[in-house]
Amino acid sequence: MSTNFQGSLLPIGLSDLLPPDAEYETHITETLMRSFASYGYDRVKPPLIEFEEILLGGSGVATEKQTFRIMDPVSQRMLGVRADMTMQIARIASTRLGDIKRPIRLSYAGQVLRVKGSDLRPKRQFAQIGAELIGSNSFRADAEVILMTINALESVGISNLSVDLCIPKLLTHIFTDFKIDASFEVDNLKTFFNQKNVPAIEGLKEKLGDEAVETFKTILISSGSIETALPMLKSIKLNDQAKKQIDNLEIVVKHLRKRAPDLKITIDPAESRGFEYHTGITFSFFSSEINGEIGRGGRYQAYNSKITEDATGVSLFVDSIIQALPKPKKQKKILVSSFDSSKINNLRKEGWIVVEYFDDVSINSENDTIQSGCTHYWDGQNIIAVNI
Repeated sequence: MSTNFQGSLLPIGLSDLLPPDAEYETHITETLMRSFASYGYDRVKPPLIEFEEILLGGSGVATEKQTFRIMDPVSQRMLGVRADMTMQIARIASTRLGDIKRPIRLSYAGQVLRVKGSDLRPKRQFAQIGAELIGSNSFRADAEVILMTINALESVGISNLSVDLCIPKLLTHIFTDFKIDASFEVDNLKTFFNQKNVPAIEGLKEKLGDEAVETFKTILISSGSIETALPMLKSIKLNDQAKKQIDNLEIVVKHLRKRAPDLKITIDPAESRGFEYHTGITFSFFSSEINGEIGRGGRYQAYNSKITEDATGVSLFVDSIIQALPKPKKQKKILVSSFDSSKINNLRKEGWIVVEYFDDVSINSENDTIQSGCTHYWDGQNIIAVNI
């Protein structure tokens, strides 16, 4: 059988998911969703495409550069293909489920499409799973989402987990305190923080002053284990708004320590990449089994044109989760001649995956079985395992 490779080409960042990976992804997805459901998160299913102004309204503007747009031939209005599902869930909560008592807990699973991939995530289409807790400003909400996510990841076999906490709005409050409002300086400072570039920040003393630079340096080095980094962060003299952000972080940590004393917690206070629409504490999940984050989330404002609500949510990346897990075991699959119809039915009742052999001759070789993707075959009297 020949293969037309030209006909199988796909755009950069898109790929087919083949057996057994497609089934394994479905299994992982459903296991995670069951774990969310055990915490009271009800599943919703938003559409793949929405009107552009709704999809990108409010906090959704953060995904504008990553959103594909098309013209709807029916309404003659611009549509957007979702690049993230969080804002869709917020829309559902505030409109279709607006009369439900708060807080409301919702979960979701689906595909998202982005204009460009990143260095760590070159794929442009991938499965996103998540949960949103909408309508509560309690710090217990942040702790619940974090602990629920840890539990869900452990339920699929991820080990050696840690959570990294961030305060993406911290720098904004400090910039205000030091009257740093020029976009050039702000953009440079955020870049230096993301790069962890202490010498570059020191080079701004003449422009920003000694006090500002020393504050920024202390914030930058206040990263790492929560036990050492948090006291260092609290020692910095800050304005009331910035101090409140750190106090909020400490409260969340106390809730986490009470429920999960052994959880590894780190902080990276000034990290803001990917948290453009978040307003409070954010978090990223990691495992020592894999490079890069498994998922992320945090506190944000869920709103439409009529209502604004406090919300906390998390999004998990299924492809990253699968990379941290061992390859799925090959399922037991047996090849049976279509003449043995009664045996076929009995084997399926016993839990076997049964593949019917259509050739008129009997199955008499391991080669037939292997080429059919099976692990066993029925020789008319016995189940025979093959060496794969």
